[in-house]
Amino acid sequence: MKKLFNSQQRMVDDMISGFVAAYPDQIVKGSNSRVVRRKTLRTKDNKVAVLIGNGSGHEPIAMGFVGHGLLDANVVGDVFTAPSPDLILEGIEEVTGSAGAVLLISRHEGDVINGNAAAMMAQDDDLDVRPLLMYDDISSAPRGQEHERRGAAGTLFIYKILGAAAEAGVALDDLIVLGEAVRARTRTLGAAVSPGVSPINGELMFSLADDEIYIGMGVHGEPGVSRRTVGPVNELVAFMVDELLADRPIESGTPTLVLVNGSGGTTMMELLTIYGEVQSLLDGQGIPCLSPMIGPFSTTQETAGFSISLFTPTEPMLTWWQAPHAAPLFPTIFGEAAV
Repeated sequence: MKKLFNSQQRMVDDMISGFVAAYPDQIVKGSNSRVVRRKTLRTKDNKVAVLIGNGSGHEPIAMGFVGHGLLDANVVGDVFTAPSPDLILEGIEEVTGSAGAVLLISRHEGDVINGNAAAMMAQDDDLDVRPLLMYDDISSAPRGQEHERRGAAGTLFIYKILGAAAEAGVALDDLIVLGEAVRARTRTLGAAVSPGVSPINGELMFSLADDEIYIGMGVHGEPGVSRRTVGPVNELVAFMVDELLADRPIESGTPTLVLVNGSGGTTMMELLTIYGEVQSLLDGQGIPCLSPMIGPFSTTQETAGFSISLFTPTEPMLTWWQAPHAAPLFPTIFGEAAV
């Protein structure tokens, strides 16, 4: 399969170099070239650092979300591979000051093991670093076992809300409580139409018949939980929204944020159509939709598919969600007063 890389050995580093070259006023490489951080750090001046280590291949998450009002740094691993504890520790040391740091960890086995190890190493070095586990994918574990679920696109609510709150001076203890509360209010379910190609081995990540849709595929191409026959998108979206609301009911009148995330090979025509169906279904149940986010943000190479995330914010959470930011590849979030 064709991929536009110089070589497997250079593809991640070439990507980082291109990103830093594109946004030199905002982004720089750290002492280790796999650490991408804000050019101007406020974390040495009593601001809590917010950062994450994760495997590459899912861009723009998380590298593209480094900037004012979002992440202070991203530690970039190899494709679909968590960075080592030592590398994550280098990122922590690069940005953490006396106010401490929140280390975001998307719940996948390697990320959890390496992230927790790095946090413990940082604590041994007298840095106040708290790991925050992120999970939201309802297909990966049943209701009542939410702590066993995978991290999916709904983790973006945590990135943005914690990043904005940290920028405003919220303390470390309060940021952890806030992140846990956002996590508890978020649910995600994904679907795939066709597989992407792994840049590691050049092979399709999974197999799918031409008339089938995969429900619940993970961000690394992990198996879904069921298959459906291709049909009108309104039927698929209705099924997915029903599953999300069955897992975490939303009462009529509850303001809700909707994220429709593209997996990498899905057009904006398709994603906007999907959002329209989601909003129509929620409107029919008296659930108002505010400040949506629509586009390919957490991707799996060129996989054709999408996920739907529903999040019910408190008023402070909504304020943080709508707060201005300056991260290169995170979109503007529009509030009701936007024109």
